[in-house]
Amino acid sequence: MQLTAPASPSRRTGVRDTNGMAVASFVLGLVGLLVLNVFLGPVAIVLASVALWRGTERRGRAWLGLSLGVADLIVLLAFMQADATVSWNF
Repeated sequence: MQLTAPASPSRRTGVRDTNGMAVASFVLGLVGLLVLNVFLGPVAIVLASVALWRGTERRGRAWLGLSLGVADLIVLLAFMQADATVSWNF
């Protein structure tokens, strides 16, 4: 019976964390196309970049999250250009 934590952390935990980051970036980028793109776009870009840098197994999902995060910012810029303002009018 072992009462203490193992001396070296498992590599599997790190891979699972990066897979979660890849999925989270995809979901946030997708939701960001509809709402809060000014916040969710950059978060999706950062999460996807970190997941790719750490070597995720879900590279396709991370690349989709990265591209959707960039698309969020492009949509934001397009709406700002169409409205000719920086703020949102209610």
